Amino acid sequence: MCVSLFRHYSSLEVASEYFRSGADKVSIGSDAVYAAEAYLRTGVKTGNSSLEQISRVYGNQAVVVSIDPRRVYIRNPEDVEFKTVRVANPGPGGEEYAWYQCTVNGGREGRPIGAYELAKAVEELGAGEILLNCIDCDGQGKGFDIDLIELVSDAVTIPVIASSGAGVVEHFSEVFRKTNASAALAAGIFHRKEVPIHSVKEHLLKKSIE
Repeated sequence: MCVSLFRHYSSLEVASEYFRSGADKVSIGSDAVYAAEAYLRTGVKTGNSSLEQISRVYGNQAVVVSIDPRRVYIRNPEDVEFKTVRVANPGPGGEEYAWYQCTVNGGREGRPIGAYELAKAVEELGAGEILLNCIDCDGQGKGFDIDLIELVSDAVTIPVIASSGAGVVEHFSEVFRKTNASAALAAGIFHRKEVPIHSVKEHLLKKSIE
C-alpha cells in the first residue's frame, strides 16, 4: 500500500514562508494572468486569487506582478479587441500598429489578453507594483521598449519597473525621459561587466535623474 505524504500549499502559504524568511515582496507571473482573465471575463472579484489573498493579508505593496508580453504587429487597430499602439518602428511587413500579447510559462504560451488589459486588471485585484518585461527586447541591448512601457505606465497608478533591452547608459535616461516608469532594471550588462553600475549612476546624475 502506497500512501502519499505530499500536500498542496496555497499561494498564501508559500508567500507567508517567503515573508517569514525576510522577503519584502513576492512576484506573481502566470497565475496573475489567469486571475486577470477570469476577472475580466466575469467582472467579479472572488477573493480566491493569489493576488487578492496575499494583498489582503500583507498589503498591496507586497505583491509584484511580472508581465511578459510579446509584440504582435497589425495593420489596423480595429483588427483586435485589445489596446494597441502606433509603434515607433514599423513591423517586418510595414505594420504601423501593435498590441502586446501576454504570455505564461516563461513566455512559451501566448494568452488572449493584452499587457494594457492585464496591468489594469491586476491593479484592481491587489497588485502594488508591476515588473514589465519585453520578450522582443530581452538581451538585445538596443534599448527598452518605449512603446510598451509608455502604454502600461500610463494605464496604472502603481509603480512600473521597466525591464529588458538596456545596453548602454543612455537607455536608462531615455526610459525615464519618455515614459512614466518608476524604475528601470538591467541584469546581463552588469553581470557581463559590459556597463559598470557606477557609469549608469553618473550618467543619470548628469541628467538630473534621481
